[in-house]
Amino acid sequence: MNDLTNTRVVLASRPQGEPVAANFRVEQVPVPTPGPGQVVLRNRYLSLDPYMRGRMEEVPSYAPPVALGAVMEGRTVSEVIASAHPGLAVGEQVLATGNWQTHAVVDGEAITRRLHDTGLPISTALGVHGMPGFTAYAGLQEIGRLQAGETLVVAAASGPVGATVGQIARLQGARTVGIAGGEAKRRYLETLGFDVALDHRAEDFATQLRAAVPDGIDVYFENVGGHVFEAVLPLLNDFARIPVCGTIATYNARGAVLPGPDRLPGFMSQVLRQRLTVRGFIQSDFNTLFPSFLEEMEQWLKDGRVQYREDIVEGLANAPEAFFGLLKGRNFGKLVVKLE
Repeated sequence: MNDLTNTRVVLASRPQGEPVAANFRVEQVPVPTPGPGQVVLRNRYLSLDPYMRGRMEEVPSYAPPVALGAVMEGRTVSEVIASAHPGLAVGEQVLATGNWQTHAVVDGEAITRRLHDTGLPISTALGVHGMPGFTAYAGLQEIGRLQAGETLVVAAASGPVGATVGQIARLQGARTVGIAGGEAKRRYLETLGFDVALDHRAEDFATQLRAAVPDGIDVYFENVGGHVFEAVLPLLNDFARIPVCGTIATYNARGAVLPGPDRLPGFMSQVLRQRLTVRGFIQSDFNTLFPSFLEEMEQWLKDGRVQYREDIVEGLANAPEAFFGLLKGRNFGKLVVKLE
């Protein structure tokens, strides 16, 4: 395979606050020949996700950081172009951790999933029919335990997780309130069937949220944090459940001392007083649910009961700038880089 060139984006330095272009370096290297049990992938689509910001930090987490000089981590939809694995044939489409690069050599056993023709765009395996969609599905089922007639609130509701949370909750008979940033995204939530759609940038956002939940909040699906969470807290009902899959509002402040008073004692008192369930989770915690998710979500998508939106960026060279925008909420839908 040495006649093929792999273009890759590596972590050149660790960011101090917001990531910048200097934290990345683009390299070109030969594609090696696969060893026994390995395959060579041509990456077709790369998923950009908020968790990648955490991988840039050398701090304790649920997964190790990306090493300096190593390729940035990321899931890809890829095509097998050479195989030394008996169970994977050239031409197969797969979901893999192919990372921020045009080609990858991986162990065949590490292939996350074979992608069969479902009639859906193959890029959905990185979004609504993949990790983000499963995050919504598993978090609601295992932690939210939503019941018909209850009220659910979700932030970043125009993104791949939040939009899916709201639509699944609607299918389960809940009252749904979606929160997004900007009028265009707020209007989009209305097309998805949210009962109420709010713009968190509105000056009277907290007042609007209170009016939107006259019976309080039973489930708050947390993936943002910041001022949205502060507006939600006083509106939680007793025994409310809070699945926490992200806190993107503070990702660029890791390691910094955040301004303002210490609200933790008051929050812990509220957790006790109202018997709240607050649980952080990673979607892989619930992998036993993944087969049922794939089946149900495929049918919902084909039936039109779940809608999705993709924000596709062309070319690996544009991945860093697109990632910066993701952390600031500039994307509109699931952010995917088309590598071909």
